[in-house]
Amino acid sequence: MDVAAALEMIRHQHRAVLATERGDGHPQLSPVSAGVLGDTVVISSREPSMKVRNLRRRPFASLCVFPDTFFGSWVQVEGPVEVVALPQAMQLLVDYYRTVAGEHPDWEDYRAAMERERRVMIRLTVQRAGPDRSG
Repeated sequence: MDVAAALEMIRHQHRAVLATERGDGHPQLSPVSAGVLGDTVVISSREPSMKVRNLRRRPFASLCVFPDTFFGSWVQVEGPVEVVALPQAMQLLVDYYRTVAGEHPDWEDYRAAMERERRVMIRLTVQRAGPDRSG
């Protein structure tokens, strides 16, 4: 599957599992909501989370994205990751929310919650996507 097709799928399917690498080399799996901004996959997280700690140590991840019903078309993407912290992350977090959930009823409250929760934006640049066949 080419990267453009994978990104198009992720624009419409937001349920995902993010795989990062723990300090001991074993995988850390986290359920997340993913979106697409430009040509990168984006995920909101909290600064102190294990996935963010893992990504700061080794900035590479795999992501399996599937429909709300779980079964159906799915895609795995992987590539290097950038973790963007506040305050630089704020507009990305707003854009992410709009992409995944639509308009927020109170953007001021949303921004305050992002600061209170110490949110960051994870940006994954897709280098590889699949599957290319089923079975």
